[in-house]
Amino acid sequence: MDAIPREIALQLCAEIREENRGKWYRFAHMQCWGCTTFAKGNPDKMCLSSQEGYSGCNLINKRYVQRSKVKVGQANWRN
Repeated sequence: MDAIPREIALQLCAEIREENRGKWYRFAHMQCWGCTTFAKGNPDKMCLSSQEGYSGCNLINKRYVQRSKVKVGQANWRN
């Protein structure tokens, strides 16, 4: 997988956290809660920064791949 630009990774992270806010029964909520709690708001300590290319969080990786496929599919459809 290609490196995810930092701004996009942070944006996807914020979207995922917002979607899972208050949904304590979801694993993704617990994952986001733990990440933000232990990072204390510092993006450099969050899961997305744990690997080179901002590809450390499985939730962000999955969302990024899904959106990339949609963009590729739309581009192919137009041709």
